[in-house]
Amino acid sequence: MEKILIKGGKALHGQVEVMGAKNAALGIIPATILAGGYCSIKNVPDISDIRNYISIMEKLGAVVSYSGDRLDIDTTFVDPANAGLIDEEATNMRASYYLLGALLARFGTVRIAFPGGCDIGARPIDFHIEGFQALGATVIGENSDYIEIHADRLIGCNIDFAFASVGATINIMLAAVTAEGETVINNAAREPHVEDIANYLNCCGALITGAGTSQIRITGVKSLHAADYSIVPDQITAGTYMICAAATKGDVTVTRIIPEHLGIIAEKLIQMGCDVLFGDDYVRVIGNRPLKAINLETMPYPGFPTDLQQPMGVLMCLAEGDSIIDENIFENRFRYLEELNKMGAKTRYEGSRAYISGVASLKSDRIHSTDLRAGAAMLIAGLAAEGTTEITDLQHIDRGYDRIVEKLLALGSDIVRINEGQ
Repeated sequence: MEKILIKGGKALHGQVEVMGAKNAALGIIPATILAGGYCSIKNVPDISDIRNYISIMEKLGAVVSYSGDRLDIDTTFVDPANAGLIDEEATNMRASYYLLGALLARFGTVRIAFPGGCDIGARPIDFHIEGFQALGATVIGENSDYIEIHADRLIGCNIDFAFASVGATINIMLAAVTAEGETVINNAAREPHVEDIANYLNCCGALITGAGTSQIRITGVKSLHAADYSIVPDQITAGTYMICAAATKGDVTVTRIIPEHLGIIAEKLIQMGCDVLFGDDYVRVIGNRPLKAINLETMPYPGFPTDLQQPMGVLMCLAEGDSIIDENIFENRFRYLEELNKMGAKTRYEGSRAYISGVASLKSDRIHSTDLRAGAAMLIAGLAAEGTTEITDLQHIDRGYDRIVEKLLALGSDIVRINEGQ
């Protein structure tokens, strides 16, 4: 067991570079199955979710080399019959469901264990299943521990999502790129990583238009070819460092970003009293004034991302006045508030709404990460708190943040990762 110790109260200063988007990489890696050849993917973050997906791909028959930020992968000999070897990885990773669309499109058959992931509420895959069925596939076992899908042929159609599901949008894109005719996804998710995965598929010969809007059109092609690609910067990681700067009253420049992806995040930080300055590929956040309370509502992109709700919740604890968070995406994302209350925060939640009353400061304590994004929130709380904060359950943080301890240390924090017994 390992833990992180943070002596808080130090303002962060300097420059930090953002790596490629976790959520884009976790869609592009299985998408290489459709290419059926050698691809070189750059700007890949070094996180445990990527390592786990590499293990999945190797067990399926891919040849993989991962060094620095470059992932070389040859999917020529991927075999869906090997899917029984990945049960453990699949049940521990939400993004394993992208194998459904990728393997189905290339081989016409797939059977994998049901996907797992963070416990942040009900996360059904009914939209995925309905989409596959609309394309002509037969789905078996959706109520068991495994899901099995078969299709002699996939035929393009119109698919209307009741909710702009990111995962379902990506999965249907993967399945539809080689379907006969045209597929239209209405009320498609617009998140940057959805657009990035579509861009990668187009580099491989797919014909996808409208990605990044609420309507995506996919004209089926007979096959895809291998292509090299560089992954889009991670907006959630960038937003996390922006919030770190605000919480510590620091001055941090976050580089290798796409400014338009961070508009709503910047807007909320400005409302709270921060200075936010954008350049062509960077954003600078200066927390030089007292923080003000705000209200926040999570929404699909371009609304405020649910993945930054928890880090922003920490900032609200430090603001003057009363703040409200309405969580509209996942119903079980407020458990982190119980950890913040240990540190002197004044929070409560009822259903999908949280109420936060600002306090002068947070006090150090032993806290733990309840999920991936809560892990980032715990780091921010430790950076802002008085005294030494101890954070456990680091496996959640490792899933999504590339060398975050090292990067926070370079920004001037007093942070160390040690073994529990030391």
